[in-house]
Amino acid sequence: MIERIFEGAIWRSRFVVLLAVIFGLVGAFVLFIVASIDIWQVATYTYTTIITHAHPAKFHENIVAGIIGAVDLYLIAVVMFIFSFGLYELFISEIDEAMGDEKASKILAIHNLDQLKDKIAKVIVMVLVVSFFQRVLHTEFHTALEMLYFAISIASLSIGLYFLGKVGKH
Repeated sequence: MIERIFEGAIWRSRFVVLLAVIFGLVGAFVLFIVASIDIWQVATYTYTTIITHAHPAKFHENIVAGIIGAVDLYLIAVVMFIFSFGLYELFISEIDEAMGDEKASKILAIHNLDQLKDKIAKVIVMVLVVSFFQRVLHTEFHTALEMLYFAISIASLSIGLYFLGKVGKH
């Protein structure tokens, strides 16, 4: 009898994962809102600059950097969504609503921790690529060696993304 009570308590303790699910979703929503505000600020900055004909020195770079920063936040929000959905499906229950939708079931279907880890890792790599691109926008190259390093980093990124695309495909 003690064993049955103890095992029942252990089994029900999995619901503590709901905290991670709920706050992961809250974090994702917050990131989506912040990224959307960033895009709005870039749009208003662009509009104001064009209307007043006051083009600052790095006008285009500022716009691209602002949008890339927002894309970065959107990608991190996607990581939070995948994390929340995955934890819920692994520890609590499958999401019945997603079962009827073929696209949703493929994107968010997670059957074990390795799948969750792989999906999150792929999105995190994309976040790093976007962050790299954002930093490159503000980098000035003065020597041929710096350009060579830049070319090698682009080639390394490309090779890494190629192999990342091959992971999990037969």
